[in-house]
Amino acid sequence: MSSEDKAKGDSARTMAFLLLRGWLGLRALMSGVEKFSDRIPVRQPLLDDAGNPDASGAVVEIVQKVYRFSAYHGLPPAMETRLAAEPLLPEILMRFFGSALGYLLVALGLMLLLGLWTRVSLFGMGVLYILLTAGLILLGLDSGVAWLGIHVGLIAFALTQVSHNRFAITRS
Repeated sequence: MSSEDKAKGDSARTMAFLLLRGWLGLRALMSGVEKFSDRIPVRQPLLDDAGNPDASGAVVEIVQKVYRFSAYHGLPPAMETRLAAEPLLPEILMRFFGSALGYLLVALGLMLLLGLWTRVSLFGMGVLYILLTAGLILLGLDSGVAWLGIHVGLIAFALTQVSHNRFAITRS
C-alpha cells in the first residue's frame, strides 16, 4: 500500500469518526436540553388575513415551547410513577438519577462534540444508556431497549475507532 493510499484511508477513518462523534454528541446534548423544555399557554390577539389584530378583540391561546431551568424534568412523570412502583429500583437512586440525567446528557454531549476526553465521555455515555436500558426493561418498553442498544453499539464502535480522533481539545 502506498503512503498516499494510507493517508487517504486515515483521512476517511478520521472523517468517519468525526461523523460518529458528532452524531452521538448531538444526540446526547439535545436529549439533555429537552429535559429543560416546557410547553406553556400564551394568549395573543387573533390576527386577520393582513396580520392585524382582529377588530373584535378576540384572543386565542396557543401553546409555546420554552426552555428554562425551572422546567427541568429528568424523567417523564408517567415513567417516573411507573418506575417508582418497581421494587428493584430504590427510591433514593431514582431520585438521584432523575435529578442528574439531563445535566449528565448535556455535559457528555458537549464533551463529545468538543473532543474533550473523548474516551471518557464515550464510556460515560455508554454507561448512562445502559442504566436507562435497565429502567426500560423493567417497564417492558422493548422498542426503547432496542433503540438504546443501537446507541450502545455505536458508542462501542466509536471506542474502537477513537485512535482516529482528530480536531479534539484533548487527545485521550
